[in-house]
Order: sequence, then structure tokens, then C-alpha cells
Amino acid sequence: MTNEMAIIIETVAKSLIVLIIIASLAGFATYVERKILGFMHRRLGPMYVGPFGILQAAADVIKLFTKEDVVPQESVKAIFYLAPILIVTAVFTAFAAVPFFPEAEFNGYKTSAIISDINVGILFVIGVASAGMYAPLLAGLSSANKWALLGAARAVVQLLSFEVITALSVLAPVMLVGSLSLVDINNYQAGIDWMILKQPVAFVLFCIAGFAETNRVPFDLLEQESEIVSGYITEYSGMRWALFFLGEYANMMLISFLVALMFLGGFNSLWLIPGWAMMLLKVLGFMFFFMWARGAWPHVRPDQLMWLCWKVLLPIALLNVLITGIVLLLGA
Repeated sequence: MTNEMAIIIETVAKSLIVLIIIASLAGFATYVERKILGFMHRRLGPMYVGPFGILQAAADVIKLFTKEDVVPQESVKAIFYLAPILIVTAVFTAFAAVPFFPEAEFNGYKTSAIISDINVGILFVIGVASAGMYAPLLAGLSSANKWALLGAARAVVQLLSFEVITALSVLAPVMLVGSLSLVDINNYQAGIDWMILKQPVAFVLFCIAGFAETNRVPFDLLEQESEIVSGYITEYSGMRWALFFLGEYANMMLISFLVALMFLGGFNSLWLIPGWAMMLLKVLGFMFFFMWARGAWPHVRPDQLMWLCWKVLLPIALLNVLITGIVLLLGA
């Protein structure tokens, strides 16, 4: 077997593994979130399907596969069909440049837990993942429903607002590392030299932007049931509806991996804890933070989101980049 063929086979295998594992975990995360919210709200959550309701996620999948797929008669059908595919494609493509765990060796063959180690990894991930934000916009515009259209309008507001904050929050750590590769950013934080200790402001900004990017409480303006029925997915049902939620939970995992890699030391080992265990603990911890926020925080209004982004977060992000540049210049 030639070296090129081995690389192709390895890449395809990694892609399939990531696709299957992330999709499975995203489905199971719906069960975990319902149990966590049930505990926080002093109720049981899923209990009847399997022990402690653990098979509820499988039951939901069966229900969605067998549910009638309704398409509005006046909708723009090509775009209506495309929107849920776009969000899933964007988020799973973004995972291609994410290093999940340290390099491993199997029977003398070394392999890295990343599909493609490109030198502009963080730029690729943010750019591709942000393309998924067009899915709510297209879904709302094509649905021939005023509530879905309102959700699409909010998608534009959220997209324009927090993409800027995401980029600026990443810029300061990149300036310190001198590389856009997520592997280099991870290696820069070897030991306990975590980026959060040097860039706490960038960490907070990135976390806030992450909540907005994933359409999670308190920034779930795209699908705020208390105001606009079900937002941009009002007219979706069955598996097309499920694809939007698969994209949302996969996006949560993506943001959790990015936070761990960029600010919390990545997959570097800590004392006796191996790197893969550290990575899992950080990602699961931030996933829990996503779910905890949903049960504890109120919604914000669109005008509040705009005010927070453009009048508070943007000046702070620019100031953080400026101070980082001055510190690097004085230290050179």
C-alpha cells in the first residue's frame, strides 16, 4: 500500500468515526440535558423508557424517523430542503481541523486524533461553523410563515452581532501563540500555562459568543418559543426538524472543544491525569455549563443582545487586543 493510499484510508476512517461518535453523543446529550434540567427544577425528567429513562433518546429517534414530513405548500421547497442539511454539514466539516486527543500509537503505527492538521485551523473552524448560521436564515425565509420569517430576521441580527466578537476574542490568544493552528495553540499551554490565565477577558468574550453561536439560553433568540411559536423551525417536522437540533448539540460540542483547546490547556496532561482524560473532563464540564445556563438564566431581548454586543463586548474586545499588542511590543 502506498503512503498516499494509507493517508486517504486513515482520513476517511477518522471522518466516519467523528461523524458517528459526535452524532451519537449529540443525540444522547438531549437525554442528559433533560435529566439535568429536571434535577434543577425539582422534577424527574425522562423515567419510563428504559432504566431511569436512559432509552428516551432512542425512542425520540424512532419517533422522528416515523413522523410525517410536512412541507408548506407555498414554501420555496429547494431552500426549505437545503437549510437543515447546511447546518449539519457546516458543523461536522468544522470538526475536521479540531485535535481531539493526544497522538496515539496502535501496533507501532502512530496517528493523531485530528482529521486534518491545517496551519490555519482556528480560522477554518470559525469560518466554516459560522456558515451554519445561514441555515436558520434560509429556513425562515423559505417557510412562508411570518413567525419563521421573524426567527430568520433574528438570525441575521445574531449572526452580524457575535461573529465580530468571536473573531476578536480569538485574535488576542493567536497573537500570543503566533500561530492559527489549534495544535500549536494546544502545545503552547503545556503544563499549567493555560491561556485563561493570560487572557481571561478573551475567555469570557469567547464563551459569551459561543452561547450566541449555538443559539443557547440566554441568547436563544432564533427559537424563543415564548414569543414566536418555534422560531425559524415552525414549519419543520420529522427528521428535518431533528437535523437542526443535531446541528445545535454538535455545535455545543464544537464550542466546548474549542474552549478546552484555546483556553483550558487542551489535551496536555496534568500531573497524573493523562491528556485524553483532561480533554474529556474539560469538554464535559463546559457542556454541563451550557445545560446549567439553560435552567438558570432568563432570555434576553433582541435589543438587549445588540446593546450588549456593540456597546459593551466590542469595545472590551478591541481594548483587549490593543493591550495584548502593546504588551507584546514592549516585551519584544
